[in-house]
Order: sequence, then structure tokens, then C-alpha cells
Amino acid sequence: MIEPIIYLGIDWGISKIGLAIGDSQTKLALPYGRVASWSEVEKVIQREKIDQLIIGWPRHLADQTIDPHPGWQYFVDQAETSGYPVHLVDERLTTVAADRLINHQKAAADQDAIAAMLILQSFFDNYAAHY
Repeated sequence: MIEPIIYLGIDWGISKIGLAIGDSQTKLALPYGRVASWSEVEKVIQREKIDQLIIGWPRHLADQTIDPHPGWQYFVDQAETSGYPVHLVDERLTTVAADRLINHQKAAADQDAIAAMLILQSFFDNYAAHY
């Protein structure tokens, strides 16, 4: 039996980083939690035996251009030099969608982890067949 690929979904923020986890067999993203730095993300990668990283890519709603925060680019650079495959996924409206999920249900996870879950689920739904 082929071992599943374990993915870590990441919603980067200036002061907090939302995380979600999922695998290639179930293709279901689940909120994982929140951390504050790349070094904490690395600990999760090691603990959960992550194979690939899925990072939310900030883009403008009106067009396809990006204007990322310099901290986001630095975070992506760290991820890319980590040796793990990195995939960038459009994250437009994930925070809004996370807010709606939280407001309509008693959410067990915080907004950042739910946003990361939506980013990772978008990857599974739209891109995972290519990887």
C-alpha cells in the first residue's frame, strides 16, 4: 500500500500563522492550530511528518496581481529553502469564509486555522491531482 502524502496548509499572518493538516488519501483538510513563527512551523512539520507545504498566496480581488507583505515573502523563502515542496494557493476570501464558518457554527478551531483549512481544501479540490 502506498503511504499517503501529508500536507500542511498555512495561512500566514503578521502576528500569527494558521495551520491545517490533510493527506493525499482522504483529501480532507482539518484545522490544526496556530503558531507565531517559522521555527514553530518547523516543529509541526517534524512532529506530524509533513511531506509538502501549501501556503496561502495573497492576491487582489480585482485582478491576479499580488502585493504581498515583505514578511510573507520572507516566510515563503524560508519554506522554500527548507527542502519541502511548497505550493502557493490563492487565498482570496479565506478569512471571510472562515468568519462565516465560525459565525454559523460553534467552531472548535480559531479563524487562522480555519482559513488554513480552507486554503488546503482548495488545494485538494483544485490542484492535488497534479501532484
